Amino acid sequence: MKVVKFGGSSLATGQQVNKVVNIIKADPDRQVIVTSAPGKRFKGDTKVTDLLIQYATQVQQQTDYQPTVQAILARYQAISDYFELPADTLNQIQAKLTGLATTTFTDADHQLAAFKAHGEWLNAILIAAVLTHQGISAKFMDPKTAGIRVSGQPNDADILPETYTNLAQLHAGDTRLVFPGFFGYTPQGSLFTFARGGSDITGAILSRGFSADLYENFTDVDAIYAANNHVVDHPAIIQKMSYREMRELSYAGFSVFQDEAIIPAVQGQVPVNVKNTNNPEAPGTLIVPSQFVFNPACPITGIASSNRFSALYLHRYLLNKEVGFTLKLLEIFQRYNISYEHMPSGIDDLTIIFDRSKLDEATIKHLCADVRKTLAPDYMEWIDDYAIIMVVGEGIAHNVDTIGKVIDSLTENNIAIHMINQGASRISIMLGVQAGDADNAVRQIYQTFFQPSEVTTHD
Repeated sequence: MKVVKFGGSSLATGQQVNKVVNIIKADPDRQVIVTSAPGKRFKGDTKVTDLLIQYATQVQQQTDYQPTVQAILARYQAISDYFELPADTLNQIQAKLTGLATTTFTDADHQLAAFKAHGEWLNAILIAAVLTHQGISAKFMDPKTAGIRVSGQPNDADILPETYTNLAQLHAGDTRLVFPGFFGYTPQGSLFTFARGGSDITGAILSRGFSADLYENFTDVDAIYAANNHVVDHPAIIQKMSYREMRELSYAGFSVFQDEAIIPAVQGQVPVNVKNTNNPEAPGTLIVPSQFVFNPACPITGIASSNRFSALYLHRYLLNKEVGFTLKLLEIFQRYNISYEHMPSGIDDLTIIFDRSKLDEATIKHLCADVRKTLAPDYMEWIDDYAIIMVVGEGIAHNVDTIGKVIDSLTENNIAIHMINQGASRISIMLGVQAGDADNAVRQIYQTFFQPSEVTTHD
């Protein structure tokens, strides 16, 4: 049995949904379907989720929201018209959409979560109706009834273990089960959305809950590439990679998955196949447990970079002799509720690397003042011009010269390395460079390990 998730671009128009119908028809094992909200139809278009956020804001501010409601409804109307669905489906969608404006919520956060979730919710209702109209037995599955239970915050949900017990009691049989992605319900009955990679997370949760043989994630790309194709021309396709490799690469910017999105599938040991809705016959990229990856043909599977980082550099003579220095520093972070990403150090130096997207200017200013007052470093500098590059591959652990080749590829091209770290797993090499050097660094590393048109695979 397969769980199949379709992204927003795959469900943006009637023509795209027709491709989805054909994909589902082509394989009877595709029994559990996960929908995203309709995405962009063209450059400059607005996603339905963004329209729903706008709708929520207008309701909160008591401004005219009717044009926004009509714009959202028109997206579902266009798909309904394409398949010539009976009016009752769109009437149901319209009633749920307009009813949001008069529903009472606990607070603004709960309201926003409910509004956002309706992009997926309404699309699942619509896709179930389309499949039924096309002669495929299908049923809309309400996450509340199905038992998808969450905790956390209204717009940052965490899945509860009881979800998997609940899902294990469901059976698809000959009927396709159509789930909306992105949200679940607390035990108290409140709707909470996942913060990142929402529909991907739902697909991974269902894959584990149903003990699926495969989780197919349909997007708008043929596969995952060994490097960003906006940085490297025609990068190699990765045919197979391990969960660990995917996680490491996602951390530094691989955009196919958010790094947390496939954790439930990892926990359930369910392989994930990334495929293209527009080219479903392409094999895509298979993500598998690491124990199924043998004899890597190339030590490097992929290279990713991200400029979202900043660093705080501290210098203090005999820092390594001062007991409690790092503890005092961490206590400052705790007061500001800040987590750090990495902390490479020397005998007199310490660099703390942060995810810049989680900090604002005021917090940085107060944090630096507190560090200076409490620790009195000889020299301190906040560095915004910082990027992290991840060089990842199961084969790195089995090739002692890989790290040397990576370093040589950068130094020979006059790219300074500000930080280097190899994790205990030995499948990744992390490099810190200036943000302006990041793209060139990726290109140089790629050229060192890959030949043109080479395909990255594991035998």
